Amino acid sequence: MDVHTDSSTTSMISLRGLTKTFDKTIHAVRDFDLEIVEGEVVVIVGPSGSGKSTVLRCINLLEIPTEGFVTVDGFELTDVRTDIDHVRAEVGMVFQQFNLFPHLTVLQNITLAQRKVRGRGRAEAEEEAARQLARVGIPEKADAYPRQLSGGQQQRVAIARSLAMDPKVMLFDEPTSALDPEMVKEVLDVMLELASEGMTMVVVTHEMGFAKAAADRLVFIDEGEVVEVGPPEEVFSNPRHERTRAFFDKILY
Repeated sequence: MDVHTDSSTTSMISLRGLTKTFDKTIHAVRDFDLEIVEGEVVVIVGPSGSGKSTVLRCINLLEIPTEGFVTVDGFELTDVRTDIDHVRAEVGMVFQQFNLFPHLTVLQNITLAQRKVRGRGRAEAEEEAARQLARVGIPEKADAYPRQLSGGQQQRVAIARSLAMDPKVMLFDEPTSALDPEMVKEVLDVMLELASEGMTMVVVTHEMGFAKAAADRLVFIDEGEVVEVGPPEEVFSNPRHERTRAFFDKILY
């Protein structure tokens, strides 16, 4: 059963009072509120251990919130009656690690979920895979195996795999952190292109250049709490909170 909520009509993603506690004592996220509209690109930054990835994982219930509400495209994920798998099919997620099946070719990696989850036939799934490989700039790698690809190419395959599912939202959890520096740009370029096309995106990253170029809003969090939210240039150049200033002083200068 899918549970729609009236409050979701203006937001693609709504987090209200989101709290995640581990072992009953460790608050990874505390009373977190965030509304993201369709087509918006939101970048979340903060110190290591600040709860950035936990927030992202709560959006598709890879982590179950301890308290609060998560709504995606009108479906309240924290309602036990909601078909979580149905909603997850609309949310693409790209992790730090590429999570490709090593024994499958690139084409097979991209078609697997399409056929299992979307119920597409082989020809349709392969056509969509080819389209997305072209979109991420590596159409010639369809028959290669992951071990034959660079890290940047593997991450682009992971992005293509998510895009092939026609998601309404894309989540990126530090997608360049496992890459060698020379491979970072090729992945960020794909993400910039997605942003320019109007994809709703939530990105956890340390790449401040991407945040400046692509984000509609920058969210700075610390100790699981929202400290500051605003347009990237405004937050970078004139942060209102001391915690924000201290963070940017360490990473920008």
